[in-house]
Amino acid sequence: MKLLISIQSLDEITICLKHGVDIIDVKDPSEGSLGGASPLLIRRAREMIGDEAELSAAIGDMPNLPNTAALAALGAALSGAEYVKVGLYGVREREDAVHLLRRVSETLREFEDSVKLVAAGYADAHRISSIPPALIPEVAEKSGADVAMLDTAVKDGKKLTEILSFESLRDFTKDAHSRGLEVALAGSLKKEDISIIRDAEADIIGFRGAVCENGRNGKISEMKLIEIIEAMRR
Repeated sequence: MKLLISIQSLDEITICLKHGVDIIDVKDPSEGSLGGASPLLIRRAREMIGDEAELSAAIGDMPNLPNTAALAALGAALSGAEYVKVGLYGVREREDAVHLLRRVSETLREFEDSVKLVAAGYADAHRISSIPPALIPEVAEKSGADVAMLDTAVKDGKKLTEILSFESLRDFTKDAHSRGLEVALAGSLKKEDISIIRDAEADIIGFRGAVCENGRNGKISEMKLIEIIEAMRR
């Protein structure tokens, strides 16, 4: 299982590289759960990381605007991201979600074919009237995405593992894997959730708040990051 750490500054990248983080994810927490990253920060991150880690970038908690999403995704890809995360925030219907992601997928295949598209749904979709999380693997497959992801939209301390049961997470992962997709799980996760996510057979586990001082909008703590990494090794 790969470790993804979301960062919001170049200083945080240095800490992640020092400790061998697998995927460094660039986003702006002040703009939402999957707040879009600055293209300049993505570019600088790409230059710093080289081939020491993979680079992911969020393009935002997207409204139902397919062309806007495609433009943002292309910007992230051309800035150097290897994974582009699209939050299906403002999408209510399955068909609309497929249409939006397919527009993004077609754009990436035309310009940057090696970039992986991440279809990101929300475990607490009922709180924002978004597409149900169980539909994300199907939407991802039909749209040509590479990764099915779950996060939480409302950052009030309620974790992914509190919103969805272990059985639901395992079923999500099995469904996605049966469709040839990778699975990423995140959402206010803590150190004690690692074993749950591993047992659910996710490919990628993501953290932000758990490795920061004073929550997700604070700075990454090297000590907290080390604690997560050590827990991953158990």
